[in-house]
Amino acid sequence: MIKVEGITKSFGSLKVLKGIDLQINKSEIISIVGASGAGKTTLLQIMGTLDKPDSGSIIINGQQLSRLNDTKLSDFRNRNIGFIFQFHQLLPEFTALENVMIPALIAKENESKAKNKAKELLDLLGLSDRQEHKPNELSGGEKQRVAVARALINNPAVILADEPSGSLDTENKEELHQLFFQLRDKFGQTFVIVTHDEQLASITDRTVHMRDGLIIDNPTNAE
Repeated sequence: MIKVEGITKSFGSLKVLKGIDLQINKSEIISIVGASGAGKTTLLQIMGTLDKPDSGSIIINGQQLSRLNDTKLSDFRNRNIGFIFQFHQLLPEFTALENVMIPALIAKENESKAKNKAKELLDLLGLSDRQEHKPNELSGGEKQRVAVARALINNPAVILADEPSGSLDTENKEELHQLFFQLRDKFGQTFVIVTHDEQLASITDRTVHMRDGLIIDNPTNAE
């Protein structure tokens, strides 16, 4: 489903990724862990096409990403990759409903269909009574669930999450972690999660350990 081969990345003289090979299966939930500076977020950004590697290749759903020009890559990202960030990245001037709709509108989805899909997702995530609220009127847990709905709106092949529960309290963390598994069971969703949260890492299908720009432990990297 996702195949990463020989990915390297440097920033000036600093080698951040030193040759990453990784395969991720459909409907798998994997966590990527390691100390700060290990290269986890850089790898996630490259997998998400937000940055480009110096060398190596990434294939998602059979598509070799290096063969796409910037316009096609942007379209591929919008339709195939959902993102969840630590601090939500919701647009403050828009309501929860409007924030969820944005990726669908970018994909040129009919506005009425986008609104209905966004409402369905917010209802699924227990936010039907919060859809007209703006981010500053939502709790931290509610904001992150809006971000999850936004990530799901285009039925992406994979959701990439960077420290998704890092800003949440214990109760909201546990709810978010369980939500990922519920979404996988309901939609067959694939998740790649960068995290320092040991509790989250312990319940994912596979935990990939990174150190100094290399994968040092990947116990069940099945074909």
